[in-house]
Amino acid sequence: MKVVVALIAALPLFAGAAAQKVVTLGGDVTEIVYALGAQSALVARDSTSMWPPEALRLPDVGYLRQLNAEGILATHPTTVLASVQAQPSLALSQVEQNGVTVITVPGSNDVTIIDDKIRIVASALHKETEGKNLRLSMKQALATLPKTPLNKRVLFILSHGGMTAMAAGQQTGADAAIRAAGLQNAMQGFNRYQPLSQEGVIASQPDLVVISADGVQSMGGEAGLWKLPGLAQTPAGRNKQVLLVDDMALLGFSIRTPDALRQLRNKAEQTP
Repeated sequence: MKVVVALIAALPLFAGAAAQKVVTLGGDVTEIVYALGAQSALVARDSTSMWPPEALRLPDVGYLRQLNAEGILATHPTTVLASVQAQPSLALSQVEQNGVTVITVPGSNDVTIIDDKIRIVASALHKETEGKNLRLSMKQALATLPKTPLNKRVLFILSHGGMTAMAAGQQTGADAAIRAAGLQNAMQGFNRYQPLSQEGVIASQPDLVVISADGVQSMGGEAGLWKLPGLAQTPAGRNKQVLLVDDMALLGFSIRTPDALRQLRNKAEQTP
């Protein structure tokens, strides 16, 4: 009888979880929702949420830093899981004023943030057990990455169609990823992203260039990459050493990041 009573008492909780309608803002957040097996709750996502491929079937509410409250509310969500990159946001404040729960998922330039992201998303989705298992899996994956420093200099280039190619300095996700792989950021002496300069690139002497596949495509292919200022006069340029990455996988600090870091380390170990 006690068991029956307990089950009846728990029914509202089950119903509440099942009735959730979730909008995710941030590719890292969306990846975690799928990894937790909670994708049936999703009703929409933002334009940075490109993985897994099935996420593309969801309605797109726009870029997470240029949100429109009406567009989000049109999907009738009960919950918005928003990357901290979407905040502060007047649109999200308006969404919250309409009775929607808005939960901010933290972020930082440190791979250890993956654990906090999973914990917060799992709690919001009533997936604590799945979250615990996923957090353990991610910790194990990060723990198996090589820890021995490797004397290889990496230049991360940020490039998208129509924008000036930028080099990643300190206090960037790229710098954190390079260091997490036991490598050296070729660009020193400045923070955030700065436009590439011939003098700076030559002085940095990278052994390996890392850039998104979309970035190389926007340059017309790999041949266009080596035409960037000063790059041909570096070890990476002379040896044509480049790693094409999914920048959300490498820099999003989410489910795919351990594999992306391993790919980066493996490529660096094979670099002359």
